[in-house]
Amino acid sequence: MTASGKIHGQWSSRLAFIIAASGSAIGLGNIWKFPYLLGENGGGAFVLVYLACVLGIGLPIMMAETLLGRRGRQNPINTMATLAGQAGASRIWRYAGWLGVLAGFLILSYYSVIAGWSMAYLFKMAGGFIDGASTETARQAFQELKDAPDRQLIWHTLFMGATVVIVSRGVSDGIEKVTRLMMPGLLLMLLLLDIHAVRTEGFAEGMSFLFKVDFDKLTGESLLIAMGQAFFSLGLGMGSIMVYGSYLPAHVSIARSSAIVAGLDTAVALLAGIAIFPVVFTHHLEPGMGPGLIFETLPLAFVQMPGGTLFGTVFFILAFFAAITSAIALIEPAVAWLSENAGLSRQRASAYAGSACWLLGVGTVLSFNRGSDLTLAGRNFFEFIDFLTADIMLPAGGLLVAIFAGWVMKREHSEEELEMGAWYCYWRPLIRYLAPAAVVIIFLHAMGLL
Repeated sequence: MTASGKIHGQWSSRLAFIIAASGSAIGLGNIWKFPYLLGENGGGAFVLVYLACVLGIGLPIMMAETLLGRRGRQNPINTMATLAGQAGASRIWRYAGWLGVLAGFLILSYYSVIAGWSMAYLFKMAGGFIDGASTETARQAFQELKDAPDRQLIWHTLFMGATVVIVSRGVSDGIEKVTRLMMPGLLLMLLLLDIHAVRTEGFAEGMSFLFKVDFDKLTGESLLIAMGQAFFSLGLGMGSIMVYGSYLPAHVSIARSSAIVAGLDTAVALLAGIAIFPVVFTHHLEPGMGPGLIFETLPLAFVQMPGGTLFGTVFFILAFFAAITSAIALIEPAVAWLSENAGLSRQRASAYAGSACWLLGVGTVLSFNRGSDLTLAGRNFFEFIDFLTADIMLPAGGLLVAIFAGWVMKREHSEEELEMGAWYCYWRPLIRYLAPAAVVIIFLHAMGLL
């Protein structure tokens, strides 16, 4: 197995990679978005379609990103340039690496702001914020947070600072140690909240919302939603999985590890739905509120339950853990590039990348208050960055990864990295035909062209 570059760190085991890659995939979206989409699109029927999309689209591309990373053993930009050289292709492929690194950087700039809200609510909950809270006071508190750029900047700074500190400590001493602690903690807190949910009056209604098989709700739109969620939920197209793959030991099975990560990502999303929606229905809340469900209405549910302060605090600790493990993965490709290409120490590379990301995040902070009237292409700063990354850059990055792994990279190289035996004959047509076609459909749908 050929290593094409130097390794700035390496996972200690397959388990370390699985935990870190799962942390990359599992984020705030798993806590509210997937369960909500599931309930609105046929429940159990949507789950079946989603799993098919994960197997046919998400998993093959995730395996492709991982094998490219391990083959190149460098940051995504250098990896794509090196592997293109090995395949006799143009070095212009390095821009596919640039696309992923830049996408992750841009996403983190606003993700840090939203994650900062979860930190603010963690301390609110622990401080007894919910005692005597009403619908009006909960909504007012959230609006006051969004209207206050100084408060948002504080939480944005704290979250970004925590991310930089962890990443600056390296792969084994920083990323691996933190994710080893946080991911089991996240699962433990989810199970604690699930146990509580079983005891609520709305448990049966919540389970019906989530898992009742209703094929009448399945439409062509549902299929497109499932395809998009399968792609985005695994954190594909942003360089994170590729750079994590560059730290993967040579003896670890990429196929098995990727399958476990995809399974964990889906399991956490389902467990989150089991924890949240029985509480939502018990207290007659609106299940389709998106982020507002977490910050406006869910705290009201905690008000009305025994031990609400404890459960509310646990919930926002969970949200913070999910956010920080994703943030680490988003910034790591940029840090790896600065370390390898600019000759910076890991500490300085982390500080530079984090500072630049923090500065860009100020635009998102202002999008909710003083800068809300400033628009780009009819969108405020936050909406524009979100549209640029989610609807354009990530699908384009995933498409380029699929094309490179399936059509440009030499077959013997991908076969050597994957070590799938006879199963390779199933992966190859998926990455060459089905996955690229599906990503194009996702892109056209996101652009409103389909």
